Amino acid sequence: MNPSYGRFCRVVEGPRRSFLAAVMAAALGALMAMAGPALPQAAAPGAAKPLRLVVLGDSLTAGYGLPASAAFPVRLQKALKDKGIEVEAINAGVSGDTSSGGRDRLDWSIPDGTQAVMVELGANDALRGIDPAVTRAALDEIITRLKARGIAVMLCGMYAPRNYGPDYVAKFDPIYPELAKAHDVPLYPFFLDGVAGNAKLTQPDGLHPTAEGVDVIVERILPTVQAFLGKVAAAKS
Repeated sequence: MNPSYGRFCRVVEGPRRSFLAAVMAAALGALMAMAGPALPQAAAPGAAKPLRLVVLGDSLTAGYGLPASAAFPVRLQKALKDKGIEVEAINAGVSGDTSSGGRDRLDWSIPDGTQAVMVELGANDALRGIDPAVTRAALDEIITRLKARGIAVMLCGMYAPRNYGPDYVAKFDPIYPELAKAHDVPLYPFFLDGVAGNAKLTQPDGLHPTAEGVDVIVERILPTVQAFLGKVAAAKS
């Protein structure tokens, strides 16, 4: 039986293509030999891995009441990328968490390979009227343990509600600047700066930022974060 047209083309074209491929390979080899040794190829742009930044926090960074795309770490990563800074920002925020809760989950919340951590904890401590000495001790341990792992730390401050009275405020508010100074870590004094008390930027509970409020926080904190990550990147190189 005669082969079909399709089969016949495959029978003829197979040896023909092999012959042409061999001729082209030989010609290419000759041209390359005439051109001299191959030049080394430049490294592909963006080959370096982005810096891994974990945001250890509570509902303010977890994105309570917001779509995942509006959470603080996501918006921060985008803002940094717009500035040409490649960062993998990991959301380690847990709604309702206190500073003691963050300390207790520290090991599994901060994965190996993390280079920098932003600590945003203490708002729930203040709202619950927890003894400021307990808050201070927990934050102190968090910073100490992270630095022992070779991880850079940035501290985000919080203020106590003023209706708790001047004594509580006087004990709570200094926790953050004093710990930042003691551990020599950068401090952003008040995480909710520009948002707290602004009904247009907070959800109906009056506490958590809206998506627009998150963007205000990111805009205001960005210079501090850029300076922080710049030092981390310099220490890496």
